[in-house]
Amino acid sequence: MFNRRELRGLGIDRNTIAREVAAHRWKIHGKVTIATHTGELSIAAQRWRAVWEVGSGAALDGVTSLQAAGLTSFDEERLHVSVPHSGHTPVVPGVRGHRLVTRVAGEVVDAGIPRVRPHVAAIRAAHWAVSDRQAALILCMTVQQRLAAPRQLADAQKRVRIRGRAGLVGQMIRDLAGGAQSLGELDFGRLCREHGLPEPSRQVVREGPSGRIYLDVRWDAVALVVEIDGAQHRQGLAVTADNLRRNQLGIEGELVLTIDLIGLRVQPSAFMQQVIDAFTYLSRRPSR
Repeated sequence: MFNRRELRGLGIDRNTIAREVAAHRWKIHGKVTIATHTGELSIAAQRWRAVWEVGSGAALDGVTSLQAAGLTSFDEERLHVSVPHSGHTPVVPGVRGHRLVTRVAGEVVDAGIPRVRPHVAAIRAAHWAVSDRQAALILCMTVQQRLAAPRQLADAQKRVRIRGRAGLVGQMIRDLAGGAQSLGELDFGRLCREHGLPEPSRQVVREGPSGRIYLDVRWDAVALVVEIDGAQHRQGLAVTADNLRRNQLGIEGELVLTIDLIGLRVQPSAFMQQVIDAFTYLSRRPSR
């Protein structure tokens, strides 16, 4: 696949292109994109087409740039392309163009197809997401798939000039860095008050078979425990330790609910309804 400028450099003029297209050997995919075949475009070819058709200064951005950098398991039908504020964003089928206030210095990878570096693209993708939940998913997947570290995202957020969802994005980055466990517990206490639940005990210490067990939140009267998992709970053998602790609590008659800190940010009502349902059920259960 070529653009018209490349074909001119090879000595192929518009008349030759027209003859090949008329003979059904080549196919036109926009104002400047020419495929030297009539089959479907590959993913890589679709990305080149998006950049060529949007025009000068264009680069893959947002989720599309992340996918070009290796992001997997995220579906997005449209291709996202950004241009400087002075640039033009024509209507291109299947492409969403974004005019930027300014580019971050050095944000575009020049080798191969022009694309924005993952830490900057992730911040823009979160702002352009259709919902808070999708924004959270994009940031989580960027870190989990090691396309960018939380500290890189934090630095990018300071420099990327986009309005909207800044508070959520900043909180998500702090959560992903693993330093917000206590903040999550404070937020949970506030949510309990808002939903009419009594104030729970926090950081409860219990003696288990292998030593002390620390519980994030517990209602002593009904033996209900809520564990709020931050990023540190997904590292190393933390998941195994958590499972052993929670299984032991279940054996001893505790009901344990688990809320991931990201979920607490983006779906608080759904999780809190589960807590309310559990608290109500245990409150009505006959004493043993």
